[in-house]
Amino acid sequence: MLEKIVFSKLLANAFDITTEVTYWDGSVEKYGDGEVVVRLKLNEKIRLRDLAGMPTLVLGEAYMNGDIEIEGSIQELIASAYRQAGSFLMDQSGFGSSLTKMLSGHDKKQSVKDVQSHYDIGNDFYKEWLDPSMTYSSAYWYRDDITLEEAQLAKVHHILDKLNIQPGKKLLDIGSGWGTLIIIAAQEYGVESYGVTLSEEQYEFVTKRVQALGLEDKVHVVLRDYRDIKQKYDYITSVGMFEHVGKDNLASYFKKIDDLLVPNGRALIHGITGQHYGKGVDPFIQKYVFPGGYIPNIAENITHIMDAGLQLDDVEPLRRHYQKTLEAWTENYHQVYDKTATEMGLPFARMWDLYLQASAASFEAGNIDVIQFLMTKGASGQALPMTRQYMTQREAK
Repeated sequence: MLEKIVFSKLLANAFDITTEVTYWDGSVEKYGDGEVVVRLKLNEKIRLRDLAGMPTLVLGEAYMNGDIEIEGSIQELIASAYRQAGSFLMDQSGFGSSLTKMLSGHDKKQSVKDVQSHYDIGNDFYKEWLDPSMTYSSAYWYRDDITLEEAQLAKVHHILDKLNIQPGKKLLDIGSGWGTLIIIAAQEYGVESYGVTLSEEQYEFVTKRVQALGLEDKVHVVLRDYRDIKQKYDYITSVGMFEHVGKDNLASYFKKIDDLLVPNGRALIHGITGQHYGKGVDPFIQKYVFPGGYIPNIAENITHIMDAGLQLDDVEPLRRHYQKTLEAWTENYHQVYDKTATEMGLPFARMWDLYLQASAASFEAGNIDVIQFLMTKGASGQALPMTRQYMTQREAK
């Protein structure tokens, strides 16, 4: 009885939308006024002691295991919790004892383990719900009526156009994924492009893709830690990478970018960044999705950029673009949800659905952002046009 009373008080102030909760004893409570937006069913009691320490992890695991069922949009439910001041779901105060380990720097062995735990689930899994370009980062929706694939290719062009690339130069992509950026850079921008990854699945995929296109003399990919790269480059790109290096390695990450650039070389770094102060980690995401991950705030990144001796040319927030991308991925994923549950197990299928929708909610509420940092090794704007118009000329066509 006491547990239910406490739960009722917690849930009464957890969301800013009207919810209906069916408790483990069959009783039903409505929280909020008006029409019910989302319904929750608590099939099992959840220990309050566990919930007090890491609410997102405990509730996430309960959803994975079927102890909690949700009728309605998970994204809408979680976004409402982010908006609701004082929601217990946003209190990770008991998370502090585990924080030090999660924020620690990664040695090379741990980096391999962390990356492969996520990206080496299997190319076939990602093919099911990503677009044909196999791009796993925020798309760029310069128009509402374009497809996910068109928006992903637009993102690649947006990045390469910002660099104002000149043919005959060399480009390095740190964390090169399934290779779309380095292939387009070589084919359409006339550079010799290099990719570096720690994912064996991605390395094998890109190698075969490059061979099939006959681009072996223009596109190169290596299975290696970026910290072991020695060659100098005119341009560097890194998309969705700095979130994986760990808090303690952020400074050396940006310093390495500076070291790898030729004088007056340019880099475009695209990644998830907070526009507020916070821990930068979530225990559920840490355990099940991105082990070793850390989301730096924008002040951290800019400080590291300055400390590395780089100068900013442009900073562009793309928060709404990632929300829309995640919503598109969720729609695709739901089409293969049953297949995923059969092949990977129901807890995994539920976990991935929660991850995609919770991430979309986090961007929707402004809890996290995705930002592109354009920078020069030297005086800012060196060899760049005087205005930003050159960055979007392609979109006007």
